[in-house]
Amino acid sequence: MSYSVIIPARFGSSRLPGKPLMDIAGKPMVQHVWERACESAAERVVIATDDERIMRAAEGFGAEAVLTLASHPSGTDRLHEVVTKLGLADDEIVVNVQGDEPLIPAKIIDQVAGNLRQHEQASVATLCEPIHDARDVFDPHIVKVITDRDGHAMYFSRAAMPWARDAFAVERENLPESHLFQRHIGLYAYRVGLLKEYVTWGTCPLEELESLEQLRVLWNGHRIHVDVALEAPAAGVDTQSDLESVRRLVEARDALA
Repeated sequence: MSYSVIIPARFGSSRLPGKPLMDIAGKPMVQHVWERACESAAERVVIATDDERIMRAAEGFGAEAVLTLASHPSGTDRLHEVVTKLGLADDEIVVNVQGDEPLIPAKIIDQVAGNLRQHEQASVATLCEPIHDARDVFDPHIVKVITDRDGHAMYFSRAAMPWARDAFAVERENLPESHLFQRHIGLYAYRVGLLKEYVTWGTCPLEELESLEQLRVLWNGHRIHVDVALEAPAAGVDTQSDLESVRRLVEARDALA
C-alpha cells in the first residue's frame, strides 16, 4: 500500500514550549514519533516543522524534513504546504501523525491509510474507540463521534452524544449498554486533493463553535470514514506530567527489550 506520513512538529506550545525536542530515553520526542511511523508500511515519512532547531535535529537522526511557515491557522493548512512542496498528486494518501505522540502504534497508522484506500467515497479517514465510562461522555475535552451504518461520520462534538434520553433522565453515572458511545482518536488520513480544497474553504460556523477542524470537512459535503482502532494509542504529550509518564513507559519498555 502506497502512502506517506507527515509529522507536524511545532516548536511553540503554550503548555510545553519546545516539546518536540524534549528528551525521552536519550532521544528527542519527535525522533520517537518518526521511528514509530517508520515501523509502518508508509513509503515516505516526513517531519514538517516551523523551526530550524527541529530541522537540524531531524536531519541529525536521518529523517526527511520540510521547513514550513509558522503562520498557519491550522495543522491541516500546514499539511497542505508540505504536500505542495513535495509535489504529491491529488489521489495520493497522506497520514497526519502528531509530533507529540511518541508511543503511537504503527498498526493504526497503516489501518487509517488502508481504510481511506478502501473507501473511495471518503476524502478523509480517522479512528475511534468505544467509551465505557460515563464521565468521558460528559467531558468536553474528549471529542465524541457518531457514525452511520457504513462507518461515515455524521458528527463530531465535545458535547455528550448520542443523548440517551430515557437513561440520562434517571441517572448519568452509568452508560446504557451501547456501541454508539465512541471517542474520536485524532489520527487522520487524507487524499491530497481534499487538502487542496480544504484550504480554500475558510472556517465554518460549527468548526468555530466546537473548535474542531474536522467539522469543516463535513460542512463542505465531504465524507470522513471512521473505524474502531485496532489498538488504542497511549495519550500524547501536552504537559510536563504527560512527558514524565511517557518517559516512565518508554524506560519500562526498553528494560524489557
